Amino acid sequence: MVATADRDAMVRDILGRIGDKWSVIVICKLGASPLRFNELKRRVDGITQRMLSATLRALERDGIVSRTVHPTVPPQVEYALTDTGHGLLKVVQSLAYWTEDHVEVISAARDEYDRRSH
Repeated sequence: MVATADRDAMVRDILGRIGDKWSVIVICKLGASPLRFNELKRRVDGITQRMLSATLRALERDGIVSRTVHPTVPPQVEYALTDTGHGLLKVVQSLAYWTEDHVEVISAARDEYDRRSH
């Protein structure tokens, strides 16, 4: 059994991981089907190879993404959502859809705030 303080710290750590922008985008991109690393990189606009590698490692460590190495020459590595990842997909997709639906309103609010603040 995890002590309350340790559990709270772990919850904060997990929320930090699944709430960061790259993790949300990667989870959404893997939602439809497994992808090889380079295909995933092409689909995640703006992510560096290093950041994608770090994001995938962290998501794999947390049991959200699985990594499969196919014995080909050169080896092909494929990433997919686990059952836990598919459960999380619904949550992060809702967040992504909400963001898409509200980007104009938020942009206008930022402009108005910046105008008042300067």
